[in-house]
Amino acid sequence: MPAAQGAARPANRWAQLAFGVVCMMMIANLQYSWTLFVQPMSKAHGWAIADIQLAFSIFIALETWSTPGAGWIADHLGARRGPAVVVFAGGLLVAIGWVVNAFAGQLWLLFLGAALSGIGGGGIYATCVGNAVKWWRNRRGLAVGITAAGFGAGSALTIIPVKLTIDAHGYSAAFFWFGIAQGAVVCLLAFLLRAPRPGEVPTTAPLRLPQTAASMTPKAVVASPVFWLLYGMFVAVSASGLMATAQIALIARSYGIANTPLIFGGTTLAVALVFDNVMNGAARPAFGYLSDRIGREVTMAIAFSLGAVAYWLLGSLGSSPWAFVLCAGLIFFTWGEIFSLFPSTCTDSFGARYATVNASLLYTAKGTSAFLVPLANVIESATGSWRAVFIAAAAMNVVVVLLALFVLRPMRRAHHAAATEAQTLSAK
Repeated sequence: MPAAQGAARPANRWAQLAFGVVCMMMIANLQYSWTLFVQPMSKAHGWAIADIQLAFSIFIALETWSTPGAGWIADHLGARRGPAVVVFAGGLLVAIGWVVNAFAGQLWLLFLGAALSGIGGGGIYATCVGNAVKWWRNRRGLAVGITAAGFGAGSALTIIPVKLTIDAHGYSAAFFWFGIAQGAVVCLLAFLLRAPRPGEVPTTAPLRLPQTAASMTPKAVVASPVFWLLYGMFVAVSASGLMATAQIALIARSYGIANTPLIFGGTTLAVALVFDNVMNGAARPAFGYLSDRIGREVTMAIAFSLGAVAYWLLGSLGSSPWAFVLCAGLIFFTWGEIFSLFPSTCTDSFGARYATVNASLLYTAKGTSAFLVPLANVIESATGSWRAVFIAAAAMNVVVVLLALFVLRPMRRAHHAAATEAQTLSAK
């Protein structure tokens, strides 16, 4: 398609962005409502909390580690077929995974359900994020942030219905009906998703941030020191955030405030869960937009510094219901932006042609970090409180701030300079 014709159809980018956001909203419950199911499953079957949380770790691991394969398929099947095939298959697996959870009477079945929903959710996530970075060259941080916000805030609309369903009909009914409904919506939207064809993305606006013009293959990306630095930073911040995501109900109960009435009949835990998901979703476009203007590394430093403060505040003030809601919300606000900052930084550094698979390779850091989640329970059991967990999380955020400013920024400048020089020489 000629570039001029592609530039005349910018509205199509908004439609693709909207389709991706809705798909992400449909898989948000896989992660963000999990904490509501833990206690009912433990009570129904006598399973240990740590064993149930292993299922969560399996879900996170496969939801992330499967994304490079899904991203490769989406990139290589073509702009039309790739996203549709991957997202449709993902919708089926998400529905099947939650139905398995609904009828799981043994732990191995719960692990199987987590694996299926993880693989399905990962394919959907990878494709939608890949589409966003490809369609929006000059607003990459914002576009990925809006897309990722669907995953971060999507469950805010359904968290209370899920909780009410669990309370009224049991956790199995919630798994079954929400799994079927969410999977069906994703499968329908799969037929509308596609990536941009050559020349279809407007290129007239000047670039605000340095971007690598040539596209690096996945093999070249994993050989780059920049990639592994980003990976380590991602693991550190993601681990601290997942600890809060998976344990927030347990933390509220340990403070003795989970069922304290707070507002409009909602308990502290219910209000916190809704507020957390809204803040988590809002962070992604907000920090993505900011990073498009002031740079990725500076934005990382701002966000993760606030995150360190948020963890310290939750450990110090969290026993008060309103303080718990506000401090937990700040944690989610300063954690959720990793899912806009890191994919956009990755595509800026390594190019757009293989953006889906390259961003997916980086996203596997979330899976690596998932296996640090049970460590929070170990620390809490050993110390008798969550304070040591919060201190460790704050320290991890501080380290990442220093890496962003004093290691990543100069390293990426050198990487861009070398890439520009190589492209200039190859053009001669």
